[in-house]
Amino acid sequence: MTTTTTATVTPPAATAAAGPRASWAAVLALAGFEARRLLTRLPVLLAFAVYVGWTVWRTRTSFAGFPALQDADRATQAAPLLVGLAVLLSVNQAMLRSRRYDTERHFAVLVLPPWRRTVAHLLSLVPTALLVAVCVGGQFGWEALKPGAVGNGSPGELLVGPLSVLLLGALGVLLARLFTSAFAAPLLLVVLLFFSLFAAVPQDGDATRWLMPVVGEYGTRTLPSELLGRPAAWHALYLAGFALSAALAAVLLSGEGAGSGSRSGMGRVFRGRFVGNLGVHAGLAGAVALTLLGAVMQTGGVPAQTEKARTRYSTAPQDLQKCVERDGTSYCAFPEWTPRTDDWAEVVDRVSSLAGDAVQDRPLVVRQRVEARYGLTGDAAMAPLTDPNQVSVGTTWGGNRVPEFAVAVAGVLVTGKEAEVGAMCDGRLVTVMWLALAGGSAPMSDLRDIRLDDSTSGSAIVVSETEPLSMTAAHTELVRELLDRPREEIGAKVTANWAELTTPKVTTDRTAHLLGLDAPEEADECLT
Repeated sequence: MTTTTTATVTPPAATAAAGPRASWAAVLALAGFEARRLLTRLPVLLAFAVYVGWTVWRTRTSFAGFPALQDADRATQAAPLLVGLAVLLSVNQAMLRSRRYDTERHFAVLVLPPWRRTVAHLLSLVPTALLVAVCVGGQFGWEALKPGAVGNGSPGELLVGPLSVLLLGALGVLLARLFTSAFAAPLLLVVLLFFSLFAAVPQDGDATRWLMPVVGEYGTRTLPSELLGRPAAWHALYLAGFALSAALAAVLLSGEGAGSGSRSGMGRVFRGRFVGNLGVHAGLAGAVALTLLGAVMQTGGVPAQTEKARTRYSTAPQDLQKCVERDGTSYCAFPEWTPRTDDWAEVVDRVSSLAGDAVQDRPLVVRQRVEARYGLTGDAAMAPLTDPNQVSVGTTWGGNRVPEFAVAVAGVLVTGKEAEVGAMCDGRLVTVMWLALAGGSAPMSDLRDIRLDDSTSGSAIVVSETEPLSMTAAHTELVRELLDRPREEIGAKVTANWAELTTPKVTTDRTAHLLGLDAPEEADECLT
């Protein structure tokens, strides 16, 4: 008799399908893992080290300690591009890691389809961009806390650095979905570097320059924030839309909308695929629309009202300024620069104290001026003031600007009019230079700083906010000798002989005699 044994097979418990919450929790977990790996990749670490080191080293002495915040915000934009390029390379390599190690097929058993993994890599960019935002905020805050800071920064300008990092990172993810070769990202970096180094630099009037992540515009003068005419907010919108467009395009190329595991039945799977694709397509369309809106609005040129304001500031500054009086001298500044009048007054008092008794109490008008009609990159000189006892001062301060202003004050004290200072090429120039430099902490260094060739010998052009002065070799020789002698000694002779020292056409030899010096050996012929 044959006994038949029947085995009872107990079916395994049904594995619960991973729901949307479980899937998104896995996406966030993968995003956190990839974010940590991204921040510890060698290219990113090196980029951050260079970025932070350069920022700290530069910000210590930037703007000579007197920043205008409408310039300081733009100074935060270029350096983050280095981090962005490193992120582009690193996130691209992270996206292709499974292909390099031939583990792509193992992902088929996981709860994350390719499009969710792409989303995780995109989310991993956020901590890096936030870290760049912290660095940008720290750099700008450092500038704003300097005692000599004036002006107003722009949130749109400050967003450029972090948004550039997000954009380059999203392009790295998109590139991985377009090309599976590991050489695509390095090749793109080479192309970008070649383009930035050797391609023609767009000019100020070229609207296409705003299609670049960073549009730097710097000149020798600072403009009031009202006159910048930069579409900072529209440019930030353009970068944000561009980054979002690249991110959503990468998601679509990864097969977004493969269906939700929580749905059962062909109808629900099809509905999940269609709705998911529709949502991302709609999001991509919206992101492209934002990008185009920002691109079009930012390339519209300088608004007409800004052009009118630039002309008004340049031709009639007195209508826009607030004046304060100190010791008989009026200091008229644009609204953003009123805190700087104390610094101007210190220079005026120092120069006036060395002049003759006849002019020590002369009421001066120090008027701030700017030539804004040529935009941020314009460097046209301002015409000298023709009214008596008026002195021009610019919108920048610190460094060379201090002795330059001292020369302007001394020139008006000697000649009476700023318009006459530039044409002066006689012995009076020696008196002007001594008045301007003798009271400083480093007279010889100041002499070098205000000369176009950074020299302390021979003939040279003296830089000025208005018309430059021309020093002969004889003038330079006498000024050096005067600065080497005790200030009190020379000051007494200047006061005693003030009338003759300030007489038009007084010769350089006669000036030397009045100040107790030998006639100069150097040539006394002005530069033309």
